[in-house]
Amino acid sequence: MTPFGRRSTIGVALTMLLLISAPSGADAPEATPFSEVFAQLAAKLVGVVVNVSTTQASAAPTPKGGPEAQSPPPGAPLDEFFRDFFGEKGAPGGPNSPLSRVASLGSGFVIDPSGLIVTNNHVIANAEQITVTLSDDTTLQAEVIGRDSVSDLALLKVEPKAPLAAASWGDSAKARVGDWVLAIGNPFGLGGTVTSGIISATARDIHSGPYDDFLQTDASINRGNSGGPMFNLAGEVIGINTAIFSPSGGSIGIGFAIPSAFARPIVDQLKATGKVERGWIGARIQPVSEEIAEAVGLDKSRGAMIGAVDQASPAAQAKLQPGDVILSFDGKPIDRSRQLPRLVADAAPDTVVKLSVWRDGKEQEVELKVAALNPNRPAPPPSEPEKPKPPTSVDVLGLKLTKLTAELRKQFSLPETAKGVVINEVPQNSPGAAQGLRPGDLVIAVGHELVGSLEEVQQKVAASKKNGRKNVLVRVEREGNTRFIALPFEAS
Repeated sequence: MTPFGRRSTIGVALTMLLLISAPSGADAPEATPFSEVFAQLAAKLVGVVVNVSTTQASAAPTPKGGPEAQSPPPGAPLDEFFRDFFGEKGAPGGPNSPLSRVASLGSGFVIDPSGLIVTNNHVIANAEQITVTLSDDTTLQAEVIGRDSVSDLALLKVEPKAPLAAASWGDSAKARVGDWVLAIGNPFGLGGTVTSGIISATARDIHSGPYDDFLQTDASINRGNSGGPMFNLAGEVIGINTAIFSPSGGSIGIGFAIPSAFARPIVDQLKATGKVERGWIGARIQPVSEEIAEAVGLDKSRGAMIGAVDQASPAAQAKLQPGDVILSFDGKPIDRSRQLPRLVADAAPDTVVKLSVWRDGKEQEVELKVAALNPNRPAPPPSEPEKPKPPTSVDVLGLKLTKLTAELRKQFSLPETAKGVVINEVPQNSPGAAQGLRPGDLVIAVGHELVGSLEEVQQKVAASKKNGRKNVLVRVEREGNTRFIALPFEAS
């Protein structure tokens, strides 16, 4: 059977399903074939989608297909994930000309009849000139109203002779896995291309930034779709197509869109002020595993555990501590730790919010005043150095721990400001090895209490064991970064 015959068969099957599920009787409404639903939506929505082209000077030869066509180096945060999947071509002047022109093609959509257009920031990055082509082939020069590299969103403005057809926002929070969606964009320069699929997953983290919460779709998305809209069957924008997973560079049915619930407030800020201001509380967090939840007495794995608190930060002023688990922020429950950065970022600076915090086996409420995020905020000053003490090793929780000495600081390249006790040996196949511990890591706290000697570690582990739990919470530091892990008492 040819591919076209198979598509026809699927279309008939979908139509039959709709007819079968329709109410019976004289008053039953006539069923609409599925293909007609898509056709009506496409006819209505294609006019709100635009092509975005940019030109810029290139000081060096551009690889064939452009840098957007190249896979990031292995191990990069977006390894095999392509944010930039629109094509490039060199203008006259030759590929080796130091001032050759580079033309890029992407997508966007009209969000206001006056000429406001949403696209991806990477589509217009480093552009000297931006041209928007409407669905009727009208071309207009665009200016940047505002851009935000963190969310990869940008807002453009054109001056049309008449009001433009504009899209309306939908609520991505209501999107379900399995819901049908349409993507419209400019793949490979083919404007007005409509593809369909379903939402394959929600809240995807592809490790591209601190606020990852992508919608995943199997709708065909390729280079040039960047910045284009993802519509639900109500014709509302619920996502902005931004990245694909593609070892080959083409669509394999794994695409990602910025959800509208995240994008809309950012676009509103760009429209109002041309920039985005985010909240900050100065607490570094980590996920709460099942073992950590058991160790601190939580009923299940939930919330975000504080790993460190910046000095003079809102979190410090609210007396939050490493080991606290934030269960809700401003009344919004936190099921996964990565929900917290988005909630904090969305909070307006100087807003007072209430946090539900789990500490010492019980829940308590804390008030905190959110500050403005400053990417250039200096690192907190180091604490006072600790004097070296004579080395003594003990076996605790399946680890060999040793007191810090000048020799160990030099052996493991530990700074003079390092405190705690050093892990000198991690047996293979031990719980510590499974948690990724290695020689040179520092144990700086057991539970919420800091430790500076082997005796303190042993005392606090013994005290925790009396609570009847299976695991003890241990705070570990490596290269200045701290995290909590849960280790079983049986390893002692």
